[in-house]
Amino acid sequence: MKKLFTLLLFSIYAFGFSQVKMISWNIENFGKSKSYNEIAYIATLLNKYDVVALQEVVAGNGGAQAVARLADELNRKGSKWDYTISDPTTSTPSKTERYAFLWKSSIIKKIGKAWLEKKYASVMEREPYLCTFEYGNKQFTAVSFHAITKSKQPEREIKY
Repeated sequence: MKKLFTLLLFSIYAFGFSQVKMISWNIENFGKSKSYNEIAYIATLLNKYDVVALQEVVAGNGGAQAVARLADELNRKGSKWDYTISDPTTSTPSKTERYAFLWKSSIIKKIGKAWLEKKYASVMEREPYLCTFEYGNKQFTAVSFHAITKSKQPEREIKY
């Protein structure tokens, strides 16, 4: 559990949109290897937010199921949560992953379908995932993006 907490300290970036609390987390290989205790711990950390963006959901066996397990655990904490998971990114097979958004459906409404922005697939290792939400009478589009590592100069992708 200590390793998970250390990862959290370096991977979470939170920001606010009006009164919506959002968080983005590069959750690192989120898939079938996560135990019940790890999922419960993650849910406890995320429960205070309204919208969650996850990067590095495993594209292969177990990634989508882990997101569903996390949503189920969040639902047990008193709020109703929903989620959407991207198709696998179009990067090289060793770098392919999925993204996910989770949100408290009692206060946030998803508008339309979330999408991978394919126009960036040729210039980014992992194209971004976007989803439009509504809070009150205001709509906003959240963008989840997993840039390449510092050694590969992420500014080459970030400029797009």
